[in-house]
Amino acid sequence: MKTSLVLHGDLILPGSVLKDGCLVIKDGRIDYAGPWGQGPDVTGYQVRHHREGWIAPGYIDIHVHGGDNADYMDGTPDAVRTANRIHARHGTTTIFPTTTTGTPDQLDQMLHACLSVQESHQVGDGARIGGVHYYGPYFAADKVGCHSVDGRRDPDPGEYLRCFDLGIIQVATCAAELPGAENFYRAASERGYLVTCGHSNATWTQMSQGFEAGMRHVDHFWCAMSSIGGVREQYGFPMQGSMEQFVLMEPGMSTEVIADGEHLAPELLEFAHHMLGPERLCLVTDANRAMGMPPGTYRFGPETDGAWFESDGKVGFVSRSSLASSVVGMDTMVRHMYENTSAKLHEVLRMATLTPAERVGMANDVGSLEPGKRADLILLDPSLSVQEVYMEGRPFHVA
Repeated sequence: MKTSLVLHGDLILPGSVLKDGCLVIKDGRIDYAGPWGQGPDVTGYQVRHHREGWIAPGYIDIHVHGGDNADYMDGTPDAVRTANRIHARHGTTTIFPTTTTGTPDQLDQMLHACLSVQESHQVGDGARIGGVHYYGPYFAADKVGCHSVDGRRDPDPGEYLRCFDLGIIQVATCAAELPGAENFYRAASERGYLVTCGHSNATWTQMSQGFEAGMRHVDHFWCAMSSIGGVREQYGFPMQGSMEQFVLMEPGMSTEVIADGEHLAPELLEFAHHMLGPERLCLVTDANRAMGMPPGTYRFGPETDGAWFESDGKVGFVSRSSLASSVVGMDTMVRHMYENTSAKLHEVLRMATLTPAERVGMANDVGSLEPGKRADLILLDPSLSVQEVYMEGRPFHVA
């Protein structure tokens, strides 16, 4: 049953914060977002006054592996719902479960589990699946990171086209230098996916070729990606540009940062914000199954044979010189980005909402508090902690 609801408070809009705003929700959609007292007749509607903090769109996470001791690669609907619920508690209302390296059967099970949960979604299931991020297994051999090396391989059209045909994938990653990468990019781009390069040693030339084939995004900036120094070690002189320079130079490219305070120092977050702006920079969690769990040893990827990593409750790591994604939610990313950069509040929120929605082609439906969009939203307190979560205007119980 749809809810008719009025929320009164400060609204975080795409380009500003509207003080003393009003959000009218009807039949699961936003009917009005504007100044209090100037909207439609709301006689008979439930009215909520949120006097401390902000009303914001629900977060959208396009790169996330799990949480609450579940990894999406566990390949079961229960694991998918477990992870989706903990991310909803941290403000994420639209999520893109992300594959790791693994066997074809493991990837197939993960995709079918996500498809099942997507088709039967209810508010109690947690964040709604916007699509799957087909991330592993097409990584560079020496850029696998914390993922299982055994599951890495070069792109195989017989495999990825079969996965694409399931209709659940919306983001697709491949290292640009791998044989067959350009064909992968073209196939994914033709289907309207956000096509990305990640876990890669790509040169500027390889990135340019990938861009021509439809690649438009780079996964977790500065993490598991090529640098000028690394490219020089492979190809010598004259020194060539790397993924970083190509992304910064090409206005059609976007990227993402893990703003957990562990992966990147504040100056790098400020640099990314200054050079790319909120329209080209996304916040992601890249969270793994250790999110919400006590410090300890966990598997990255399938519970049966995923690679082992450690969590200290702040970040995952293989060794102190090699991190293994994050263990915190999007609320932490938003708070840390806001507190440690010059980005304004509405700009930081854009990085976690409208910008990822635009990149995956869902901005007409989610990502901002605008009439006609789905009423997926969150109530934040003055410290930017999530107090309440709504999906289609219906409450998800955070506690």
